[in-house]
Amino acid sequence: MDLNQLLNRLWDDYTRQNPHARKVYDLFQQKGEKVVNDHIAFRTFNDPRVDVDMLARVFIKHGYREKGEYNFTAKKLYAKHYEHPDKDKPRIFISQLLLDEFSDTLKMVVQKQIDWIPAEKLQSDELILLGNLWKPIKYSTYQELRKESEYAAWLYVNGFRANHFTVNINELKHFDDIREVNSFLKENGFLLNDSGGEVKGSPDLLLEQSSIKAGKQEIEFEEGKYEVPTCYYEFAKRYPDEDGNLYSGFIAKSADKIFESTDFYGKKQ
Repeated sequence: MDLNQLLNRLWDDYTRQNPHARKVYDLFQQKGEKVVNDHIAFRTFNDPRVDVDMLARVFIKHGYREKGEYNFTAKKLYAKHYEHPDKDKPRIFISQLLLDEFSDTLKMVVQKQIDWIPAEKLQSDELILLGNLWKPIKYSTYQELRKESEYAAWLYVNGFRANHFTVNINELKHFDDIREVNSFLKENGFLLNDSGGEVKGSPDLLLEQSSIKAGKQEIEFEEGKYEVPTCYYEFAKRYPDEDGNLYSGFIAKSADKIFESTDFYGKKQ
């Protein structure tokens, strides 16, 4: 599997699981835009069998190199981002939940999940494409995990797959400002993640980001079918630094709020 095949498979899985994201993509295309992907994000745990470095292996094999690392104290997360020498290839952003900062109950659930994954799949370059590898899953467990970490609950249901893709606003022809993009999305019925404001970051920080709330999908749990958040679409506008180079990293304070795009919303359960 070459890099283009990998990226295409990630996109196919993402849009198959999240038809609302495909609708966003199609809306931009209908406006005459060529949608360029700024970055793809993934989630995992800091268990050494599935941590950031393990998920990054397949990208490293295809020429990606580590470029930055980030700490999210409130969310109890750590992340790295990777870039390819070919600037047309999207950045890769992988975060992991710091298990030692959570209860023994949460750690036990995660440990059990990972124990169920066959060794050959843990070693496979396709791990990042395989989704949920610990079914069956319980809705009661999902709800318990949400009390400590929406991130952990999302991973429990969705497993290893792209958490979001990101529209590169700099490459759009008809939208120059992130607020124009946000208005376009709202006009077409999409809910924005407004945690910390609809726009995260600023030109002074060299990066502005926004995102729609995750779509929902009916998932089969042991107790029956329940609708839960899946993935979301992000939008990024980058600015040049003092040397005239377009900023290529991420702002931890902004990403902290972007993570909340997959938080449960709507009817209380």
